[in-house]
Amino acid sequence: MTIELIVELLTDVFFTTMIILLPILGASLILGIVISLFQAATSIQEMTLTFVPKIIITSVMVIIMLPFIADKLISLTVRFFNHFSTVLH
Repeated sequence: MTIELIVELLTDVFFTTMIILLPILGASLILGIVISLFQAATSIQEMTLTFVPKIIITSVMVIIMLPFIADKLISLTVRFFNHFSTVLH
């Protein structure tokens, strides 16, 4: 196993992780900004007002993105097994 192969595999892992997490984190970020603007405009400083909607939107996004996440993880696993079979021969 060469350094180049290890770097390629780790690059695939990091890229796949970012592709999977960006939509979920992006939705939470946008909701957080909207809630912060609402809190600033109304002077409501309730701490649970930010946490509960973020947990809900994160859960909904994970459920919506589940087929996409499964597809990405399956393709990453297939690439890993293909690389491992070439390394073993």
